[in-house]
Amino acid sequence: MTLAWLAVVAMALALLMAAAVAYAVSLYNALIQVKHQVDQAWSNIDVLLKQRHDELPKLVDAAQAYMGHERSLLEKLTALRARAATTGQGEDRLATEAALTQSVSQLLAVAESYPQLRANEVFAALLQRISALEEQIAHRREYYNAAVNINNVRMEQFPEVLLSTMAGLVRQPLFATTAVPTQH
Repeated sequence: MTLAWLAVVAMALALLMAAAVAYAVSLYNALIQVKHQVDQAWSNIDVLLKQRHDELPKLVDAAQAYMGHERSLLEKLTALRARAATTGQGEDRLATEAALTQSVSQLLAVAESYPQLRANEVFAALLQRISALEEQIAHRREYYNAAVNINNVRMEQFPEVLLSTMAGLVRQPLFATTAVPTQH
């Protein structure tokens, strides 16, 4: 081989290596973006969950005076709120929040059979506030689940699977309104 031919081969290999490194950096940055989208989506939900947690004791207090027979539901709601406040992020927190959402729905359904309670202005205002929060949580849950789905799919795709651990991606659970068994 001539020296010129070796120079061409060396240049082609250098360009190929530079392209591979550029692709790996681009892929890594895309995975970091996916990771932060999941974090942002959770933060958006967490803000609403905290607002709901702040409103629930007021709702329970307003309901207790009228709903003596529903004491177990009110106690369950209070216990779930306390557990949600102390549980970190992850599957346990999502399951607790889903149970809390179901309990709030039960409370709202039971409140329908208490006309005096529904007529109470404080309860009506709190009911409207919690209903609005539940609706916002549902919308943000959709965004969160979409971000989690992208995260989980990218972790399993080739060649992303080679860089996903280095980028700090971990499999995330979906935020369902009822507990859904996860598959690993």
